[in-house]
Amino acid sequence: MQELEYSKEIKKELLKEGIKIGERIRVIKNKIILEGILLPKGEFGDKNSIVLKLDSGYNIGIKYENGVKIEKAKTSEPKKIKTETEIELGKIKEKFLESLKWDETKPKISLIATGGTIASRVDYKTGGVYMIMKPEEFLYNIPELRNIIKIQRIINPFNKASEDMDVNDWKIIAKNVANELNKSEGVIITHGTDTLHFTSAALSFMLRKKSENWDEKHSVSKPVVLVGAQRSSDRGSSDTAMNLICSSYLAISDIANIGICMHGSESDDFCYFIRGTKVRKMHTSRRDAFKPINEFPIAKIWNNGKIEILNKNINKRTNEKVIADLKFNDKIAILKAYPGSEPKLIKFLIKNDYQGIIIEGTGLGHVPIFAKKSWTNEIKNACESGVFIGITSQTIFGRVNKYVYRNLRILSKLGAVHLEDMLTEVAYIKLGYILGHTKKLEKIKSVMLTNISNEITERSVGGFIE
Repeated sequence: MQELEYSKEIKKELLKEGIKIGERIRVIKNKIILEGILLPKGEFGDKNSIVLKLDSGYNIGIKYENGVKIEKAKTSEPKKIKTETEIELGKIKEKFLESLKWDETKPKISLIATGGTIASRVDYKTGGVYMIMKPEEFLYNIPELRNIIKIQRIINPFNKASEDMDVNDWKIIAKNVANELNKSEGVIITHGTDTLHFTSAALSFMLRKKSENWDEKHSVSKPVVLVGAQRSSDRGSSDTAMNLICSSYLAISDIANIGICMHGSESDDFCYFIRGTKVRKMHTSRRDAFKPINEFPIAKIWNNGKIEILNKNINKRTNEKVIADLKFNDKIAILKAYPGSEPKLIKFLIKNDYQGIIIEGTGLGHVPIFAKKSWTNEIKNACESGVFIGITSQTIFGRVNKYVYRNLRILSKLGAVHLEDMLTEVAYIKLGYILGHTKKLEKIKSVMLTNISNEITERSVGGFIE
């Protein structure tokens, strides 16, 4: 039995009858017989009520009290008398299932499924969802994909909520992407949305053409498209189908970039493909939650396959081999500066062997300097001990500047590095990537200010407004 459980009385009765969650049972109460699938007890609600999924598809709670009887159903499936209409519908369904085969003439892509609602199917029998494990299963949800691509492989390295991912998961994804990219036309990665932009940034640094150096501008030779869904596939407002359709067109396009493809507006009209180092989740629940930061989206995609390039700074498809550079030092941290913030956290991190810290400052990159809790000494000590201190802005849009105000110049003289218009999350991941390759402070500073994967723009746009 599961831990989000029924009462002791119900558990005792189920154990006595040898009944398990998911089995078909009968509940008899006041001479009324109700038959259906026994569902797990949810986190909320009355633990002394039995939850059944009826044949109609609806769930019902039945109060367990004296006189209520629970027993296994005589058959594992509901008895059905097929009408002529149902027989005809059955024939139509058989033909439909027969058509759910990939078109071998379409471009072959690989799909890496890491979790999230986008790569799951609803089981209407139990009301639950499960991960899609076979390429054909995508055609149940989105038969339109058959006219665009052929998913030749689904790689499922793990199933995780994105908030539970870390650098080891990014490495696994990067290794799989490099392997599949060298064998297919492109790669789609399905992923939970909460930290999707962290993964897109990690892949932007870890993946590069074999001929390129780690500390210089690098790129991939084919499309790498990360995609998620804000609404599950059983909801009328689901964004799953359109996001995957648009991602499929991108995966076989000539745009050889790493990015996120999601709804471009709240309507089902188009998607944006946004660079992996210039994208951020900007809303908890809207379907167009992902926005480009400090540059325009790479492209606008419609579900009929039309692609409009919006950003000239893109790479074209080639056949060059791609490698996964998995060197990464995770002794890095993000600190946020705010009124009254505690600078001794820097000392704590250094004491615990952290080698790089990204400070998300206010405005142009400020931290408290002449405040009661001044950050001056802690930053000075960190820099002198060889720890890299990078400064970004919590305003998100715009760029930091070390010259405009006195306090900014003081920070710079202490050894902190203002990181242009880099997003905090991107700076954090880039720093871990660089520290995986070198511990020389001057080299770290130099590469952090080198535009490796379009994480720095020469001139920021003032945000993106459609």
